[in-house]
Amino acid sequence: MTHINPDPDPDRTTGLEPGGGVPPGETPPAESSMPEAGPQETHNPPKGWAKGPLTVILVLAVLVAAFFLAYALVLIL
Repeated sequence: MTHINPDPDPDRTTGLEPGGGVPPGETPPAESSMPEAGPQETHNPPKGWAKGPLTVILVLAVLVAAFFLAYALVLIL
């Protein structure tokens, strides 16, 4: 893979003063992105929770709630 320097050449870029400075009122050149940057795959990942982990979390939540309910009933009686 070849690497391309994303920075513009200051000698050939318009709007730059000698030394690379930008004169007052000028907008500096926009940054370019490196061609290798970004995701390599173009597929969309699935959205939301899978059914397995969601079921496990819900079962654990019901078990914890049942435990505290039973514990409260034991303390009351």
